[in-house]
Amino acid sequence: MLLFVCHANLCRSPMAERLALSVHKGPIASAGTHARAGEPMHPFARDTLIDRGADPSGFRSRGLTPDLVTSAALVLTATREQRAICVTLAPAALPRTFTLRQFGRLATVLAASAPAGLEAALGEVARARAEVAPVVPADDDLTDPVAGTAADFAACAALIEAALEPTLALFIAAP
Repeated sequence: MLLFVCHANLCRSPMAERLALSVHKGPIASAGTHARAGEPMHPFARDTLIDRGADPSGFRSRGLTPDLVTSAALVLTATREQRAICVTLAPAALPRTFTLRQFGRLATVLAASAPAGLEAALGEVARARAEVAPVVPADDDLTDPVAGTAADFAACAALIEAALEPTLALFIAAP
């Protein structure tokens, strides 16, 4: 399972989940580190997904649990803080837990030479994590648009899509 994580599971992770599902029908889910279960996604997130051709229907928020992190093949978070929370909940998930933007950047480096198999691909991404020049730490985070405008949600979705393209190419290619 590919797991997206944000704070409340109302904006960023639901948009990432549903944008990913519009490209790949595999096991994809989302959760929030501080989510209240059963909440609908933010209306601007819903509208942004519809504008991008993704289906927001039926979404309900859920809280992050150690089992979700442990069972995920890949955990992609909105921020570095949420990545730390995931790894605290399930320390063994460290090698397969990244921010979405970080993983997208690293997957881009591997695009031409992606190894077969998800485990091998994750190993290569982990190596790239250690070898690729770092960016300003905040560049790995997706700003939370929850108190923003529809344009803020659209800008966030554009960043998500930019990171998802190389991510899903690597994830889908791995059997």
